[in-house]
Amino acid sequence: MNDYFAVDWGETGTTDAPFKVVLINPYELGRQSFNLAAPAALLKATGCEVACLDLTLQKLEPDTLRDAGLVAIHLGMHTATRIAIAALPKIRELAPSAHLAMYGLYAPMNADLLRGLGVHTLLGGESEPALVALAERLRDGDISVQSTPMVRLAQVKFLPPDRSGLPKLTRYAHLNLPDGGNKVVGFAETTRGCKHLCRHCPVVPVYRGKFRTVQVDVVLADIEQQVVAGAQHISFGDPDFFNGPTHALRVLEAMHQRFPNLSFDATIKIQHLLDHAGLLPGLRDAGCLFITSAVESVDDAVLECLDKNHTRAGFERALDLCRANGIFLAPTFVPFNPWTTLTGYIDLLGELLRLKLVQAVPPVQLAIRLLVPQGSYLLQLPGFSDRLEAFDPTLLGYPWRHADPRVDALQQQVMTAAMQMENAPRSEVFRAIWQLAHDAAGLPAPTLERADFGETIAHLSEPWYCCAEPTDQQLQSF
Repeated sequence: MNDYFAVDWGETGTTDAPFKVVLINPYELGRQSFNLAAPAALLKATGCEVACLDLTLQKLEPDTLRDAGLVAIHLGMHTATRIAIAALPKIRELAPSAHLAMYGLYAPMNADLLRGLGVHTLLGGESEPALVALAERLRDGDISVQSTPMVRLAQVKFLPPDRSGLPKLTRYAHLNLPDGGNKVVGFAETTRGCKHLCRHCPVVPVYRGKFRTVQVDVVLADIEQQVVAGAQHISFGDPDFFNGPTHALRVLEAMHQRFPNLSFDATIKIQHLLDHAGLLPGLRDAGCLFITSAVESVDDAVLECLDKNHTRAGFERALDLCRANGIFLAPTFVPFNPWTTLTGYIDLLGELLRLKLVQAVPPVQLAIRLLVPQGSYLLQLPGFSDRLEAFDPTLLGYPWRHADPRVDALQQQVMTAAMQMENAPRSEVFRAIWQLAHDAAGLPAPTLERADFGETIAHLSEPWYCCAEPTDQQLQSF
């Protein structure tokens, strides 16, 4: 992977020759993918014939893949990459003469593995211009091996995303409201990358502390077409909505002026919520219902290892700020890591009870196990590599076993409970996990008979599940 960190800051040209491209999205948290719609618009503008397949809702159909000259698969997260690898044999069968490309965060991070599986081109970062250039090169008969850098970070000049080839919004994740109602959800991105260097984050090895914006007029055009298609709520998919707070506010002001009844949610770091607390009233007034924040842990030592730039006390202050402004906070966690202890896990559960956040946390969040992919900044942490086994291409990461086997056993038990009780009330699943944790530690479980699990918050019907293994149902697309 000698060219992994080579970065091309240049631009590419386009021509007007027809060429069939199939863009495939294996999984993206129940979203109607910007990362298919954005390149689709750019490719169509050059005269390409473009078909999109979303494997969360569609099958690998022979008619769609027939005569494809280029099949490009978006690898935005671990789950998507696992599904894509499993789908490759079927894709080759249906499009035997197509050039295979993969783009997105996990493409350059797994370059050696993916090339070994027969993928011809790998693109990361701001990859749309390189994807267009690849289609043009193939159309012109150039089938030479990839010579350009895998990672490109130059600002992309987007066109309004073309979502016409994707399933209807109503088939994707919807918003569940506290009163039992729901809303149709649209999905938009205003920035990509991140200016922070959290050690466990898969964005970091590719963007290395940089982020890039999507032009405000493009974001607004994308939101407008989704409102026309029925969207009543917009979920912003930025790794961090406040990487560029001025840019974010411009988007929100224009969106709220044009669509005053449209609500939204976004992902924002605890650090940013504290640093930009004065912006929260504006978010509320523009229609923000909830903010997702990757809290990861309530153990300050673990947070330091992950380089999260917040503390347990900071998390509680951010929660108070959100509540004071009438915005729900939906924390996410990586509760199982090499530093986890059974008492520490019980402490996390106790903190969710004390802060009345049980209803705000999908049970699967209490089962997530730390993944260590290729290029992870965790590998730079002194002594961390000693905890790892050799890279496992099947897992797309470095396996690790906890020094206390009871912790690994508990993680499996919690994941099983979360999956088997997927449709049960969150409070009921929490009770089961509470008992499992205390049993694992050999401690009596305090009664939860009078526990206050907190308010039921607005939340998306697809749980935040970006770093988990694919399910059997997700693999049925092919």
